[in-house]
Amino acid sequence: MNDAAAVHVQGLVYSYPDGSPALRGVDLDITAGERVAVLGPNGAGKTTLILHLNGILLPQAGEVAIGGMPVTKANFKEIRRRVGVVFQDPDDQLFMPTVRDDVAFGPSNLGWPAATVDAAVADALAIVGMTANADRSPHHLSFGERRRVALATVLAMRPDVLVLDEPSSNLDPASRRELAEVLESLDVTVLMVTHDLPYAMQLCPRSVLLSGGVIAADRPTRDLLADAGLLAAHRLELPYGFSVPTAAS
Repeated sequence: MNDAAAVHVQGLVYSYPDGSPALRGVDLDITAGERVAVLGPNGAGKTTLILHLNGILLPQAGEVAIGGMPVTKANFKEIRRRVGVVFQDPDDQLFMPTVRDDVAFGPSNLGWPAATVDAAVADALAIVGMTANADRSPHHLSFGERRRVALATVLAMRPDVLVLDEPSSNLDPASRRELAEVLESLDVTVLMVTHDLPYAMQLCPRSVLLSGGVIAADRPTRDLLADAGLLAAHRLELPYGFSVPTAAS
């Protein structure tokens, strides 16, 4: 096992209940502080992969570890503090009467003292620019604001690894930029699943291409997105009119 890796995945195999394979032996190491995009066509196994990082799914073969700690039932409490997952739909994570209550929920469940919880909530809301909305109902916020609150619910637990599932989906351009600015400011390891290839290039220096349940490519994002043949072979397309800048641009 690679004890130095923030995220260590080796030989990961997983099949769905109907027997169809989702992951066929995935190997992936991410060092602390890296920002890595996970790209790939629909059905490639991207979401299945990230659900193994905090034990929502457990490997049928292979191993997963976070900072050297195996992802096993015995370690769930600490693993789920270390790995924060922000799901595609923020309403999956927001269910309390106020923004403050939602952001406090995770730290409170960890048994932290009230003063520590309050400090963690204040820090997380400040990071995402939502301090002024602390006493509002999350369901009265815009979609982009709710996504930032969902991010705050994870940041309040002070994770080592932040996992984002399609973070830019359904955001207007301003909300997309605001979220990018928050993510660029964070001093954590980031693993971002996205179909938004320009967002991957903006935020993640490294990308892995997952296709057919295996890693088909692992390269600097700029190099990967400049490989038109690779993208076409795995049903990935840059937006119309978008071109990958050269290193000198």
